[in-house]
Amino acid sequence: MEKQAVIQQKRKGFHFRLQVEERSDEPPKWLSPLLTVLALVVAFAIAGILIALVGGDPIYTYSRMWKAAFGTWFAFSDSLTKAIPLIFCGVACSLAFHMKIWNIGAEGQFFLGAFGASLVVLAPIVPKGSSSWVYIPTMMLSGMIFGALWGFIPGYLKAKLGVNEIISTLMLNYVAVAWNNFFLFGKWSYQGFQMSEKFPKEALLLRLSDIAKKYNIKALQGMALHLGIIFALVTAIIMYFVIYKSKWGYEIKLTGDNPNAAKYAGINIMRNTILVMALSGAIAGLAGASEISGVVKRFQGSISPGYGYTGVIIAWLSKLNPLMTIPVSIFFGGLIIAGREIQPSGIPKMIQGIILVCLISFDFFLHYRIRISRISAFAEE
Repeated sequence: MEKQAVIQQKRKGFHFRLQVEERSDEPPKWLSPLLTVLALVVAFAIAGILIALVGGDPIYTYSRMWKAAFGTWFAFSDSLTKAIPLIFCGVACSLAFHMKIWNIGAEGQFFLGAFGASLVVLAPIVPKGSSSWVYIPTMMLSGMIFGALWGFIPGYLKAKLGVNEIISTLMLNYVAVAWNNFFLFGKWSYQGFQMSEKFPKEALLLRLSDIAKKYNIKALQGMALHLGIIFALVTAIIMYFVIYKSKWGYEIKLTGDNPNAAKYAGINIMRNTILVMALSGAIAGLAGASEISGVVKRFQGSISPGYGYTGVIIAWLSKLNPLMTIPVSIFFGGLIIAGREIQPSGIPKMIQGIILVCLISFDFFLHYRIRISRISAFAEE
């Protein structure tokens, strides 16, 4: 049923009618990327106005942010390093969102993934002195298992009991942080500090700086980019084929678009709900495992500036396409790095929030069209 909103303005004996109509057909393919670009332009314009209102120079601010994030190879390396967990979290959210399951728990799944990877070293599950070929796969697998568990819980509650996944995943984020803190303040505390002892070098992901040191490559010295970038890229590629090229991916999208049609086609919605949430959690858990092994190098509390929540924005901005999460994550990784250079440091987070609001607002035009017509002042309403 068509929805209309009518606004009239009298001008020289005529009325102008603005009609907001619900689309009855699919929007053109070019509309979605165009709206994304427009949303970004508007978001940066709004942010620029706010910066100017508090006495800043928007052009200079954006210039400094760009240089800090992408101005040199070292800056670009840092941005790529920050992009690694964002790619994982963006892909995790994209998978769940395809089925219209709103996983807002990537942050908690990230923390549980970090816990799972740390457990391998600190329990210890792998004996001390083992090689990297034993440590790294075991840590990544353990991180995925714990992340999957944190995704399985809300998935099961939604599938079996109809519990709203937005609420359950969001609440589990706080539980995950509290769970990690229990060990940080207790058994795994190193000399009373809120962190564990440093991991052995065999439990750390290979960095470009390690390669530079080993082979005396001066161009790579000081670069923090680590092996997790390969894991993230491979994960994004695999999930692209799973979502768009596999039968299960078709089932996921059909269930999200039309649950009744999916049920009529014999698709097990309950099972897929649990599996999608578990896999989404596993991918976010892999983000935590790679971050703890590639960047932090020990188990501690302050390991995320909100990677899981930013993953939601990345998923929307990439239109739920796992491959598009790669460039979008690099962009947001640059925003995080730019936050070190800009004062107040909350400006990049403000920009992230404005981008999300603009994206959601501009999605209105994917579902509705606006028609403007001019009618006689004497025409019947």
